[in-house]
Amino acid sequence: MPLTSSTPSASPTHTTSVPRVLSIAGTDPTGGAGIHADLKSISANGGYGMAVVTALVAQNTKGVRSIHTPPVSFLREQLDSVSDDVQIDAIKIGMLGTSEIIETISEWLDINRAPVVVLDPVMVATSGDRLLNAQAEAALRQLLHKADLITPNMPELAVLAQTSEAQNWQEVLEQARAVAAQYQAHVLAKGGHLSGHLAPDALINIDGTVQEFPGDRIATKNTHGTGCSYSAALATLRPQVNNWAEAIALAKSWLTESIRHADSLHVGRGHGPIHHFASLWQRAGQSH
Repeated sequence: MPLTSSTPSASPTHTTSVPRVLSIAGTDPTGGAGIHADLKSISANGGYGMAVVTALVAQNTKGVRSIHTPPVSFLREQLDSVSDDVQIDAIKIGMLGTSEIIETISEWLDINRAPVVVLDPVMVATSGDRLLNAQAEAALRQLLHKADLITPNMPELAVLAQTSEAQNWQEVLEQARAVAAQYQAHVLAKGGHLSGHLAPDALINIDGTVQEFPGDRIATKNTHGTGCSYSAALATLRPQVNNWAEAIALAKSWLTESIRHADSLHVGRGHGPIHHFASLWQRAGQSH
């Protein structure tokens, strides 16, 4: 199918006033990634955030020190505690880690399928190392079939497409089309790992059509938690608008502003977090 390009309006059409969004992910004590970033993203984009912890991560802006994984029985208790009481409008799934965690979430989803499921496949570390063993990766591939939107970065996209990392934007789009076809899910292709001054994104629909969203790269080292934040924003916005393209246009606009103002936070000595509430603070007249 031919690639098509369009940029939809960033004016939302509301369908759900305050979506109840569940983040299933790991922690970040410094607040820049994982469920901490997800909850900020959900709030910044008009949702009510909830969180189930898959792993307790000792990390900061300079890196991960250790990971503690609670028993999966407790994970299931957390999940059931939410779904037994609250109607869930959207789910964002992030860091999983083990096949047991993935299978527990998959079984729960079979009973508690929300209208929107966004899966950010945390598979490759910044160093390039694979984060999942073969068994966990196989379980994750099965879980991907239950997602509405998959949001891999370029290294993760290559793993899912079972090929080498893309060297240009055209290769990114072709890999994303292959993943969308294989898992019958929409895919957000992200150009953040490309070299150069452009940072485009694209929605690859299940039928293979592509809608592109141009963007310029912002000169900052403070991009910690960008993938977590983006996927959580998408899970929050999709119940409020008519389609994925509209949700991506809004989320990308918000994320761009959050990255643009990241340097004003002065958090940590490594790769600091984005400024999730930059637009909100700006509208409120608060300097940053």
